[in-house]
Amino acid sequence: MATRRRPFEFIEHTADVGVLAHGSTLAEAFVHAAEGMFSVMVNLNGVREEEERSLAVEAHDWPSLLVAWLSELIYFSDVDGLVFKRFEIRQMQPYSLRASAYGEKIDRQRHELGAGVKAITRHMLEVDEDEDGYRVQVLLDI
Repeated sequence: MATRRRPFEFIEHTADVGVLAHGSTLAEAFVHAAEGMFSVMVNLNGVREEEERSLAVEAHDWPSLLVAWLSELIYFSDVDGLVFKRFEIRQMQPYSLRASAYGEKIDRQRHELGAGVKAITRHMLEVDEDEDGYRVQVLLDI
């Protein structure tokens, strides 16, 4: 019987926070990377699904698409003051995706806030297929 992996885990790094995410599909691994990133920013258990943001991103390869995906989510967080807890990738093809993110406005009284994520770095960036599906790795500039 196969053991179930956690959807994401954190990687130790000197100044940044790394997220290593897994999924049976590439879309699932991208979703888990987003969950990992937002769990650095806020305790996801306290986030409600009150607002939806739709997004579409394109890139020239899978690693760049991962950066574009997470960067767009950071943009919504920064500009609209939102935190997200659930993500749905509705369409994914080389090298584009259409998705929705569900969350709410940041409430400093109610949310347990963590570190702010400024950007996604390209250092240690990986998108790989393995025996269990896919794994993606990113470093978050905090």
